[in-house]
Amino acid sequence: MDEQLTNRQEAVYRDFYEKVFRMILAKVCNETLAEDLAENVFVKVYANWDHFDENRASLSTWIYRIAQNTVIDYYRTRKVHAEVPEDLASESAVDDELLKNETLELLADALEKLPERDRDLVILHYYRGLTLKEVAMKMGMSYSNAKLVHNKALAALKKLLDGVV
Repeated sequence: MDEQLTNRQEAVYRDFYEKVFRMILAKVCNETLAEDLAENVFVKVYANWDHFDENRASLSTWIYRIAQNTVIDYYRTRKVHAEVPEDLASESAVDDELLKNETLELLADALEKLPERDRDLVILHYYRGLTLKEVAMKMGMSYSNAKLVHNKALAALKKLLDGVV
């Protein structure tokens, strides 16, 4: 590999690793897992280095997008949650209708289409098991705003999934 390219990649790792790690940690709430996923991000960055186009996005945007997709892929391929958590279905009629008979793969695809804030809230609440109050604190928003975002996200998921099921 070209020495100049290697030096550039080392600089990118030094400049972005901690930021990528913290972003992932906020989404998965497990340091060991966050380290593994952050390392995977940089493997992908280096593997796709030739595809980076600075005219389309800044380097940081490109790296963060790879990190975000890595977290999404992690949740999509994780098979531990084979069924919808029981408390999810009991929160409202929208929840019941939305998640009845849905597979996690369809849900993950729909989650990917939500705005990042909405997706993060849903993941923290349903996948990490945090209450909406805990999610609100973690995301730096008021509890009432978290409830609004939650309802908006569930309605958006329902709309996305209605055409699939």
